Amino acid sequence: MAVFNFGSINIDHVYSVPHFVQPGETLSSSMYQSILGGKGANQSVALAKANNQVFHVGAIGGSDRGFIEPMKEAGVNCDFIREMSDVASGHAIIQVTPDAENSIILFGGANQTISNEHVTSALAAAKPNDWVLLQNETNAIDTVIEEAHKRNLNIAFNPAPMTESVKKLPLNKLTLLVVNEVEAKQLTGESAVEAIKVALKASYPTTKILLTLGKAGVWFVEGDVEEFCAAFKVEAIDTTAAGDTFIGFFLAAYQSNMAIAEALKYACAASALAVMKTGAGPSIPSVDEVTAFLQVQ
Repeated sequence: MAVFNFGSINIDHVYSVPHFVQPGETLSSSMYQSILGGKGANQSVALAKANNQVFHVGAIGGSDRGFIEPMKEAGVNCDFIREMSDVASGHAIIQVTPDAENSIILFGGANQTISNEHVTSALAAAKPNDWVLLQNETNAIDTVIEEAHKRNLNIAFNPAPMTESVKKLPLNKLTLLVVNEVEAKQLTGESAVEAIKVALKASYPTTKILLTLGKAGVWFVEGDVEEFCAAFKVEAIDTTAAGDTFIGFFLAAYQSNMAIAEALKYACAASALAVMKTGAGPSIPSVDEVTAFLQVQ
């Protein structure tokens, strides 16, 4: 099964800093990188590295077409990426501290130019049982959900970064909702993990839920079925693409009919490897690296 990922493509400007810059402060950076990023691109690369067929649907500024090359090299089909001549690429300013925490300023740019025609032309290539994947860094999310639902496609949505507009989307039509603890709190109004799970099940009874808890692990919830997987303990260097790596590897494993417990463990291993390297796309591991990691755990 293929995944059609309607996702952002960002140029990440990454600065290593001793601490997050404070109001009025000028702060020196010890290292700078300009690399491919964006939740959409990261998740496409993760899916491809997990050996899943993935079509990325998105847009980038024409002068930045070179940033698509890492996606192609990873195995992502980029036929549905459009180059815009009059809009700047999406980009992010990322601060990374010595304890691997990050702070991000995001500019949408070309990621906000997806048209209805772009949506329908991409989905026309989808086959029964294929998946559509979305994040909250592009426009036309409601259109994609509605059009994918009409075609009886599976729909996965990661509403990051979380905004109030997410609550107005037809989330009842999702197959899989992926939220971290902060996003889940904003979506449900609850603060305790157990209360969050109850609220999500009540609001979206036919939707499978992935509730990620960072270092604490992850819950998979489907009706009365709940499965927990603890995170692997590793020395984190940069957490930027950890969640995106988890999503890509979990979705690939889930589509291959791997048992839920094993799929969660597999995705947690991939995420653990990702935080042990700097950058977003470049930190995403291969299947062989994940397999080798699991063999010694």
